Amino acid sequence: MNLQGRTYDEVCKAFVWDIPARLNIATAVCDRHVGGNREALVSETDSGRVDRYSFELVKDRSSRLANALTAAGVARSDRVAVLLPQSPEALIAHLATYRIGAVALPLFVQFGLEPLEYRLSDSGACAVVTNDAGLARVLELKDRLPELRVLVNIEGERGAGVLGFKDLVDRASPAHTTVDTAADDPAIMIYTSGTTGQPKGVLLAHRVLLGGLPGVEFPQDGFPQPGDRMWTPADWAWVGGLMDVLLPSLFHGIPVVACRFPKFDPDRAFDLLTGSAGAAVALGPPRRDKDAAPA
Repeated sequence: MNLQGRTYDEVCKAFVWDIPARLNIATAVCDRHVGGNREALVSETDSGRVDRYSFELVKDRSSRLANALTAAGVARSDRVAVLLPQSPEALIAHLATYRIGAVALPLFVQFGLEPLEYRLSDSGACAVVTNDAGLARVLELKDRLPELRVLVNIEGERGAGVLGFKDLVDRASPAHTTVDTAADDPAIMIYTSGTTGQPKGVLLAHRVLLGGLPGVEFPQDGFPQPGDRMWTPADWAWVGGLMDVLLPSLFHGIPVVACRFPKFDPDRAFDLLTGSAGAAVALGPPRRDKDAAPA
C-alpha cells in the first residue's frame, strides 16, 4: 500500500488495498525486519538513560515471553492486559501476545481502580503485564476478577502468584513459532472513552494494522522517509499512540522513541524532538543481546 503519485489525486487513483488472508502483527512489525541489526526502539528513562533495541533483540525477548505466557496457561484468544507506560517491556508484551494468538488489552497507566476493574472484568482478561504501581492496583481488585490468573511485573515487587518479567524472559527458550493467524482473527481490544455510558470494548483484527497505514502515511509527508524516527507524547494504551505511531512505524522498519513523561513538559518535548535529550540522536548500532540493558 505504497503511496504512489506526485499529487493527492494521483495517489488516490493508484491506491489499492492489499490485505493478505493470513497476517500476524508480530511478524509484520518485527520478524520481517530481522537481519542487519536494524534499530527498532530507542528508550529514554526518566533518569535520562538511553537504551536501544534491534529488531533481533525485540524478536528474541518477545518470543521468550510468548513461551513463558504459554507455559503459564495463557492460550489463543485469551485477553492479555498491558498496563505499562511507553517502554521496551510494553512492546515486548504486545508482540508476545500476538505471537500466541491472544488478544492484547492496552490499559492506561493512570487509570484508577474503577476504570481498571471495569475493563479487566468486562474483557475477561486472564493475564496482566504491569509494573509496581500497576500491580498494587491490580492486587486490590484481584478478588473481584475471577478470570485473572497470571500477573507479571517488570519491576521489583513480587508477592504470592506474581511472576517476574525478567526471570520469565531469561529462563524461556527463544525458539518460538508464531501462531498462524488469519487477517480477520482478533488481535487487540481497545475500549472507548465511555462518555455516553460505560466504555465499550472494540475488538480489532490483525488487519487493522494495514487499514490504518494510509492515515499515518499521508499526514507524515509520505511516511516513511529516509532517516525518519517516530515519537508521540500519547500513551501506547491509546489508539493514537499504538495504532498511529508504534505499530505503523515498526511495520515500515522505522525506529520508535519510547519516552513517556510523568507530566507533559513542552520544553522537554522540544528537547527530545531536536535531539538535545539524547534519545532522538542516539548514534551507533543498536544494542545486541550481550550488551543490552535488561528489558
